[in-house]
Amino acid sequence: MSHPPDAAVGDLSVEGRPVPTLSQLFLAFLGIAMSGFGGVLPWARRMLVERRRWLTGPEFTDILGLCQFLPGPNIINVSIAVGSRFRGLPGALSAISGLIGGPVLLMCAAGAFYARHGDQPMVRSIFAGVGAAAAGLVVAMAIKMAIPLIRERPLEAAPVALVGFVTVGLLRWPLAWVLPPLLAVGMAIAWWRRNR
Repeated sequence: MSHPPDAAVGDLSVEGRPVPTLSQLFLAFLGIAMSGFGGVLPWARRMLVERRRWLTGPEFTDILGLCQFLPGPNIINVSIAVGSRFRGLPGALSAISGLIGGPVLLMCAAGAFYARHGDQPMVRSIFAGVGAAAAGLVVAMAIKMAIPLIRERPLEAAPVALVGFVTVGLLRWPLAWVLPPLLAVGMAIAWWRRNR
């Protein structure tokens, strides 16, 4: 398989993992978008790490961590980062096109349906159930990502995660206030681990 010069193949081909084509990136992110109504990050992890095996668990966590720090929706940032990693600018465009193409059409149809039938109790119940399912998927993904980090470095990862949960989740502090100090603490811990 030949790759364009800007394809970020590098160590991926050495490790024997597949390097996706542009169409594979498009279809994977289309599948992610169409599978996760209301919350697609759990589906993204499942598709990229478990099903396609394009990324390892730690690689996905690193990409997601970077994407959460950047402005914009996390999944949009993830699609751009993953597409760019494998195929450069064309890969980023292919991944983001797959991610937003189908849902735009679906949401236009859902919006028209809701505008016409949204006052009916059954329709409101359906949308409430979908929202609850999406919240559960996000919690499950967070636990799935946190367990390996806490197992590897329990004394370092657990306090940072706990502080993040308490300040953002319980105290409702803005993420922009919490993330820079936690980033500084994480970098200090990484520096300490490397130099001890």
